[in-house]
Amino acid sequence: MRETSVLSAMERVPREGFAPAAFRDLARRDLALPLACGATMTAPIVVATMLGALKVAPGARVLEVGTGSGYATALLVALGAASVLSLERYATLGAAARARLGEGGAARVVQADGLAPLDGGPFDRILVNGTVPCLAPAWIEALAPGGRLVAGLAGPGGSRLVSVERGEAGLAETLGAPFRLAPLLPGLALVT
Repeated sequence: MRETSVLSAMERVPREGFAPAAFRDLARRDLALPLACGATMTAPIVVATMLGALKVAPGARVLEVGTGSGYATALLVALGAASVLSLERYATLGAAARARLGEGGAARVVQADGLAPLDGGPFDRILVNGTVPCLAPAWIEALAPGGRLVAGLAGPGGSRLVSVERGEAGLAETLGAPFRLAPLLPGLALVT
C-alpha cells in the first residue's frame, strides 16, 4: 500500500478511537477486531487497500455501505469527501458510529439496507465494506459519470477486491487481489 493520501488520513484518524474498549490495545495491529452485533472492524491493510482503489477526490459525494465502527467513514472525510452517506443495518452500530463521528460533519450515518434501492445519488464514490456474490443494481444506478465503486466480490476461490468505474464508454470492472472481508448481509437487523 503506497497511497500517501490514504496513509496520511490513517495517521490523522487514530483507529483506537473507533475500536471497542476491550480491544483498543490491538487497534494499531493489522487485525480485524470484533464489534457488537457479530460485526467486524476490518483490518487496516484491507481498509487502506479499498480506500486506495476508491481514489477519493476532494469534494466527492460518497456512499458507504456498512458503517461498522465508523472508522472508514472518518477516513473518507479525512480524504476530503464533501459528504458521506453511510448505511448500517444494525441500529446499535449506527448509533455508536454517529456518537464517534459527532454531529454536523460531512458524514451522515443512517440505518438502512445497503442492498436495497437507494434514495439519493448520484455518488462520485461508493465503498462497500463487505463481500457480496454480485454487485447490487442499486449501486450501479447510483454511480455518477466518472464515478468509482469498490467492494469485495465473492467467488469460487474466495473474495477479491473489485473496482468498477463509470466512464464514457460504460462500466469498466477490474478485479484485484484476493483478501478477507466479511460478507455483507441484506436487510435491516431485527435485533439491534
